[in-house]
This record gives sequence, structure tokens and C-alpha cells, in this order.
Amino acid sequence: MASHNSHSGAPPRSRPRRRLLGTIAGALATVLMGGLALTGPTTSANASSGPLTVAGQTPRTSSAKPTIVLVHGAFADAGGWNAVAGRLLAAGYKVVAFPNPLRGPQADGEYLRQFLTGVDGPVVLVGHSYGGVVISNGATGNPNVKALVYVAAYAPDAGESVAAANTLGGGHTDVTDHLIVRPYPGAAPGDGDAYIDPAYFHNLFAQDLPRSTTGVMAATQRPGALAALVTPSGPPAWKSVPSWYLVARQDRIIPPEAERVMAKRARATTVEIDSSHVAMMSHPDVVTKLILRAAR
Repeated sequence: MASHNSHSGAPPRSRPRRRLLGTIAGALATVLMGGLALTGPTTSANASSGPLTVAGQTPRTSSAKPTIVLVHGAFADAGGWNAVAGRLLAAGYKVVAFPNPLRGPQADGEYLRQFLTGVDGPVVLVGHSYGGVVISNGATGNPNVKALVYVAAYAPDAGESVAAANTLGGGHTDVTDHLIVRPYPGAAPGDGDAYIDPAYFHNLFAQDLPRSTTGVMAATQRPGALAALVTPSGPPAWKSVPSWYLVARQDRIIPPEAERVMAKRARATTVEIDSSHVAMMSHPDVVTKLILRAAR
């Protein structure tokens, strides 16, 4: 992967970030996961006794268009979906943006699971980046979810963390070397809210957008809990729900090599484009077309 060093004049890092994930993983292993392993993916399909059933929801046979639920990832918010949401609305679809808490796969997945009980009829879930973790967890056992769409997103297997998924296919990302971590109330020891250092945001997150745009994105980014990077994911919905995947060939957050492995593993209908991590912003027409394919 090409080097992602910042432009000249970037401030020096204030902490040894290359040891950051290892330190966090050790500190949180007992507190957050009760001894669950944090290293490497598992491909077992038997990580649980069976799919969960969402209370109050039954399969729908309506031929109505599905509601498109858009799920943002870390270092961003639902505004990143604006261009795609407008196109979907113009095509006659109901669109809802999920307010992702960015706290961890199980907690965020459960929030999405409950959120979907308030959405009538069939649903297509669309996740960007860490949002893919959330749809993979939150859709499990929900008969109303007819399709999953991953836009440069994580599609983890059971027991696999974001950090482990980044290494699939021999991939590597520099983003963990350029994080600023700030405390938040109730955080476990060693945890905190992680932001991408604004000096590196453009080159890492959205290098194909104007700097005037990425400057605002960096200033207004929503952080994600650092622990979410090393927390194992639950049983994935992509094992039973049809999936679509957009690989961003110029992604510097999730290695494209890892994206290809996750797409193939999920047996997803896959497209590849020359895009940064934020394909829904730099290539909204392509992303919209993929979602529409999944919704039909």
C-alpha cells in the first residue's frame, strides 16, 4: 500500500501510537470481553447456538419497496450519506439514517436491532466502514432484512475484531498510528474516544475529496470508542442474508485486500471502483446503483 504520510508541517505524534492497539487490547481483554480472544479471525459458523429472533417482528410478504437504512461508521456521521440519500428518495424509497453510537459491535448491533422494530416492512441495511460491523450484528435473526450492502465496510466473521479484519489478505492500514484519544464518561480503563488526527484526515480518509471539504469533516468527525477496534464481533447476518459489496481500490482505512476477502467470504455481489474510503461521497451514483440493485 502506498505511504500515507501527511503533508509537511504536520504536528508530531504525542504518544507512541504504534503500540496503542496492543496496549488497549491487553487492558480491555478482561474488562470488556470476559477473556474472549482478541487475536485473529474465526471462520466457524457455529459461534452461537442459532440466529436470534427479533421480538415483535415477523416476516413480511408485502411487495412494497423496502426501507433503506443507512449506517455510518467511525470518524463520520450520517451527513456522509446525504448525496446517496437524496438519490434514493428521488427513486421513491423511504430512507432512514441510523444514529450509530460507535461504542462496540454488540452494543451498537443491539441498538440497531431494537431500532429496526420501529421500521415497518422489508429493510435493506447499508453500512459504511465500521457501520458494516453494526449491520452484520444488528440484522442477525431479523426476517425483515432482505439485503445487506457493504460500502467499503467491515463484514466481520463471528469472533473477529476490526483490528483482525484489517489484516485479511495481507492488508495494512496506517490509521491506528494517527489517532487522538480523548476520555469519555464511563469508559473502561484504557478506553477512550478515538479521532483521526486532523493533520492526517485528508490523506487517510478522503483523499479524493477537496481539502476544503475534508477540513470540515475532520473538524466535525464523530469519534468511536477505541475498544470497538478490538472487540470481537457476533454471529454475522451475511451468512444467511444476501449481500452486496463495494470495494474501494484506493481505501486507506480498510485495506482493499481485506475488503476483497470479506466480500468473497460473504458471497457478496461485488463491484470495485477507484475510490477513497468515502465512496458514498466521491462516487454517490455508483453507490446508489448498487443499493438499488440490492433493493429490487
